[in-house]
Amino acid sequence: MGLFSFREPRYGLIPRPRGKTSAVIVAAGSSTRMKSVNKQFLELGGMPVLARTIRAFEFTDIISEIVVCVKREDLGRTRELVERYRFKKVRDIALGGDTRQDSVLHALELVSPDAQWVAIHDGARPFVTPDEITRCALACEAYGAASLAVPVKDTIKVVDDRGFVTATPERDTLRAVQTPQVFGLEAYRAAVAKLGDAVRSFTDDCRLMEEIGTPVFLVDGSYENIKITTPEDIPAAEAILRSRGEE
Repeated sequence: MGLFSFREPRYGLIPRPRGKTSAVIVAAGSSTRMKSVNKQFLELGGMPVLARTIRAFEFTDIISEIVVCVKREDLGRTRELVERYRFKKVRDIALGGDTRQDSVLHALELVSPDAQWVAIHDGARPFVTPDEITRCALACEAYGAASLAVPVKDTIKVVDDRGFVTATPERDTLRAVQTPQVFGLEAYRAAVAKLGDAVRSFTDDCRLMEEIGTPVFLVDGSYENIKITTPEDIPAAEAILRSRGEE
């Protein structure tokens, strides 16, 4: 997939974003669906999941710095991981909050004052590539907000509270949203200020933009950009490693 392979209805080739782009990697989840296994430090091909995730942003030229957000009990392990793999772009490590949005806001307090853009990414998505990160950041420059996404493969049903189907959306209009999700930092903070405590329940950063009426452009992602959430995801992750020759 080429650098400018996402849909481009209005502009020509999109220039590199002006100003500094900071990455926030959110890795402060409870891992309850992993049956108490800390998925961030689960080793895949001899490298922890979180290290693989950070590495993708470390090797992306458009990313100037990285702030990682983890649970309090993981602070020491994360510092050791950053030192072991010699990640130069990691600016700081933030302490996670009670919700995902709390964690993002804690991390944003530690980005550089001159940062103009922020790419927010799940720590448990270790297979994102520098190309995908770059294309998403460039789309944000053009449209103000962007996220990776892939077409939904299954037919989706809407159900009522009794479990009966009420609607079947057209599959061609549906996308499974991934990360990174990239925003203008000033616009993101303005959305948080406008929405107040309501943002604490959001599980998706694009939702902030949607709630204030800002369109979000979806960039073609990859089905390999999986989020490791349950034990069933591990064989899929190992298969991706094999396909990339990284067992």
